[in-house]
Amino acid sequence: MSLYYVQKAIYELNRSDEALAHWRRDAASYLADFDLTDEERMAMSTPDIGLLYVMGVNGQLLMHFAAAAGQAWDAYLNAMREGLRLHGPVREGVYKTVGEKA
Repeated sequence: MSLYYVQKAIYELNRSDEALAHWRRDAASYLADFDLTDEERMAMSTPDIGLLYVMGVNGQLLMHFAAAAGQAWDAYLNAMREGLRLHGPVREGVYKTVGEKA
């Protein structure tokens, strides 16, 4: 998994109108510049906010990305809860489930 590159891609989307327009126009083309797994590409393309959360994407980055993707605040919070239900505990990063080994 390449959490760093997922977060880098999201950071750029959050900071650059040009990057966001590129992602909206052709997510696969935008994501081609990042070293991502197939699961990460799918989660970024959909976007699957719950899966991105479980992957360990920082909440500050994720909430702005979710808003840019058209999700309202309540939908964003519900997506994270649903991600935990569907995909299990947070795998990596600062939100990794307490008690699990790094």
